[in-house]
Amino acid sequence: MLSLAPDASAQRAARALAGGKAWSEVGFSADDALPPTVWGLCQGSDVQPYQTCVDLTEPAYRCTCPSRKFPCKHTLAVLLRWAAGTVPDAPAPAWVREWQASRAERTRAYGPKEAARTGGESNGRAAGTKATLRRAERVAAGLAELDRWLADQLRGGLAGVARLGYAHWDTMAARLIDAQAPGAARLVRNLGDYVGDPERLLAELGLLRLLAAGFARLDSLPPELAATLRLRVGLPVSAEEVLAGPAVRDRWQVLGVRDEPENDLLVRRVWLRGAQTGRAALVLSFAGPGQVFVTDLVPGTALDADLCFYPENVRVLIARRHAPAAPITSVAGALPVPAAMREYAQALARDPWLERWPMVLADVVPVKAGDRWCLTAGGDGVPLDPAAGAPWRLVAAAGGRPVVVAGEWTAAGLRPLSVWTGDRLVRL
Repeated sequence: MLSLAPDASAQRAARALAGGKAWSEVGFSADDALPPTVWGLCQGSDVQPYQTCVDLTEPAYRCTCPSRKFPCKHTLAVLLRWAAGTVPDAPAPAWVREWQASRAERTRAYGPKEAARTGGESNGRAAGTKATLRRAERVAAGLAELDRWLADQLRGGLAGVARLGYAHWDTMAARLIDAQAPGAARLVRNLGDYVGDPERLLAELGLLRLLAAGFARLDSLPPELAATLRLRVGLPVSAEEVLAGPAVRDRWQVLGVRDEPENDLLVRRVWLRGAQTGRAALVLSFAGPGQVFVTDLVPGTALDADLCFYPENVRVLIARRHAPAAPITSVAGALPVPAAMREYAQALARDPWLERWPMVLADVVPVKAGDRWCLTAGGDGVPLDPAAGAPWRLVAAAGGRPVVVAGEWTAAGLRPLSVWTGDRLVRL
């Protein structure tokens, strides 16, 4: 719950408030007419107690305190009390029901407005079709130019690319941005990071060639592969399109979370795995400067929910939550190293441009082999990503014993995100 806090001071204040006597009333309500909601009345500096409530299916918050932090300490405190099991079941008071009713009304009102906004008249639809065709033509021209540029790189050889600097790659990336192919532009811009590794650089150039060649014959590709390729090039897929697709219900276990800066944004990747389906899923979110991530997807919990998948079959949107995320004491679907690598190979066959993949490895031990850290089990093993540094927290948690490790697999190796020791999860 404390991972929702906007800063450390909010965490400290919430801990102090959760165990205090300021709460005159708390309760948990869930019935057919009301989503699971935890609520409470907390006496503050005002005459009237602050009204605090949390819809656990989102989560969504409301508090009448004047704090500018979101969520505030009162919201975090009532969640801590609920997580500790000290909040009794109780009928929701009128102010909680009014809040939930107003949220439901806004949701109902949004649908017709959005339909009216996007439906348009026939001339609006025609204009949208023309714009789509113009963009497709620009993307095709941009990727044709990329194909010629790739051929020039190979003809000139890779021995001297380190002297070219980032501007060499950024120039081609800018042309692809102009051609409205931002996904391809990002892949070109990343080439500058691999000039010290000719083998990796050649592999990435090959993937870009595959992208350009595939787009040139897009109409002849299988539908799923064509949709994946469009997404990798950077053609947008709206949330409405994704949510209109089939949903997959499961108890989605949260394996790990990784935050990474990208341009002026902070990108959060939350990796999930279905307890019954065994399917991998990625919840992707973004935060600008000064913003914080708000989510209940915390490692060591599981969420009963319907997920809708993007075309590449990894990224998802949460379509419906059937219950709040709940703690788990073990992770399902941990695989031996060979089986995990086979699963990754199958995912790579479906999407050759796959950059990251979640792995849950069973009974592995962290060891150092030469100058490289690895996870080993018997005669099998996987290397760890050197960029993650020495895995001392993982080594300490394992204590020389086989453990279950969840991590993010990339071309540079595995980046551990969490480790299970018995029924205890340690975030890395």
